[in-house]
Amino acid sequence: MTSVPMPIPSRTQYVLEEIKRRILTGRLTPGQALVEADLAAQFGVSKTPVREALKTLAGTGLVVMSQYKGVTVRTVDADMARAVYDVRLLLEPEALRRAVRRGASLDAARDALTRADEATDTAERSLSNREFHRALYMPCGNPLLGRMLDEVRDQAALVSAVAWAADPSWEREASEHREILRLALDGDANGAARALHAHIASFVRRAFPDADLDADLDTEEARAGQEAGKAPEAQEEDGQA
Repeated sequence: MTSVPMPIPSRTQYVLEEIKRRILTGRLTPGQALVEADLAAQFGVSKTPVREALKTLAGTGLVVMSQYKGVTVRTVDADMARAVYDVRLLLEPEALRRAVRRGASLDAARDALTRADEATDTAERSLSNREFHRALYMPCGNPLLGRMLDEVRDQAALVSAVAWAADPSWEREASEHREILRLALDGDANGAARALHAHIASFVRRAFPDADLDADLDTEEARAGQEAGKAPEAQEEDGQA
C-alpha cells in the first residue's frame, strides 16, 4: 500500500482515529495483538505514527502495553466495567442535574439522538450515542467535571462495544435516552438525573452481572430523596434552584 501523503502529526492522528474506530466497533477485539509493522503496512505509513498512536491509546485505556505480550486491545471484564461505570455513576447524573438547573441548551443532545435513530450501521449508532451522553454533561457549567467524564468516554465505549456484540440492546437504550431527554427538556433536573443513573446502571448490570452496583444505586436514591425533600428556599441558597 502506498504511503499516505500527509504530515507526520496528521498521519499519527489518522492512525489513532482508525485504530480507535476499529476497536470501538469490534473489528479489533479485546485481547487482540496490535503489531506495529502490520498496522503500518495496513495504513501505508511508517511504524513511527503507529507507535505514537498506540502510546496515546494506552493513555486512554483502550490498549495495554506489556513488556512480554506487546500491545493488545484491552480486555473487558466485570472489574474493568465496574471501575469505569463507577465514575460515570458518580459524575454523569450530577453533571446533567446541573446542566438542567442552569437552563443549558440540549439541542446537541436532541440532534445526537436523531442521528442515532437514523444510523445505518453499528459504528454510526455508537458514535451518536456517545455524542448524546456528552451533550448532556458538557453544559454542566464546570469544565473540569466535563473533562473528567471525557477521560472515561473511550473506555465506556469499549465496554459498550463488547456488550453490544454479545447482546444488541439498541432499542431499549434508545427508549431510555428519549425519556432522559424528555425529563431534562421539561426542566426536571432530579428526574433526569435519576433516569440517567438508572440507564447507566441497568446497562452494565445486564452486560456484566458480576459488577456489583447496589451501593451506588442506594447512594443515588438517598441523594434524590434528600434533594426532593429540600424546600425551594434551601435549593436557592445552595445555588441549585
